[in-house]
Amino acid sequence: MEIADRPALADLAADAWQLTARLPRAVLGLAGPPGAGKSTLARALVAHLGERAAYLPLDGFHLSNRQLARLALTSRKGSEPSFDVWGYVALLRRVLEDTDADIYVPDYDRTIDEPIAARHLVPPAARLIVTEGNYLACDLPGWREAYGLMRECWYVEAPGEVRQVRLVERQLAGGRSEVAARDWVRTNDDPNGKLVEESRDRCHRIVSTIGTDVSAIGMDMFKGQ
Repeated sequence: MEIADRPALADLAADAWQLTARLPRAVLGLAGPPGAGKSTLARALVAHLGERAAYLPLDGFHLSNRQLARLALTSRKGSEPSFDVWGYVALLRRVLEDTDADIYVPDYDRTIDEPIAARHLVPPAARLIVTEGNYLACDLPGWREAYGLMRECWYVEAPGEVRQVRLVERQLAGGRSEVAARDWVRTNDDPNGKLVEESRDRCHRIVSTIGTDVSAIGMDMFKGQ
C-alpha cells in the first residue's frame, strides 16, 4: 500500500498550482473518507494561493432534508446516493468552460443542517478550482464523469482512530447525544468510509494532514460569507 506523504502546505500548494500549466483553468479533487481532513486541506490550499484559487465543496450538493425524506434517505444522509452528483458535474463543467464570469457555488450549512446556495464564488481570476468530497474518485455513475473533469484527484487519509474522534465530535456539535453520535458514525459514516476506501487506488496521490501545517490555515476563511 502506498504511504501518504506529508509535505508542507507551501509544497502542496505549489504542486497543486502546477496543474494549471498551459491551461486556462484546472480542477484539483480531494477525495477521502469522512473525517480525513479534506475540507481543512482544501481551504488551506485556497487560502495559501489567494485569488488564483477557488473552493468548490461537494457538500453543497447534499440533497435537502425534504428530498432525503422523500427518498427514504434521512438515516443515510452523507451516503453516496444522498448527493446531486449530476448537478455537481454540471457545475464542474461550467467552471472549466466559463472562465470569464463570476460563478456562484453552494455549500452545506451545519447550523441549519441544509445545503445553502451561492456561499462561495469562483471569480474569473481563479485558475485552480479545489473541490473536495468523499466520493470524487469512486467508479460509479456520475462520479466517473466528475473524476474525468479533474486534472488530478488526491486521496486524503487519516488514521481510523483520528477520524472516529473527529466524526463523533462533529455529531456532538450538531446536537446529538454521545450515544446517538456514536451510533450515527457506526451505521452511516463507517459504511460510507469503506466505499470511499475502495477508490483509493484511482487517486493520483495519497496525502495526509496529520503532522502538517494546514490545520490552522483557512478554517475561518469563509466565515460570515
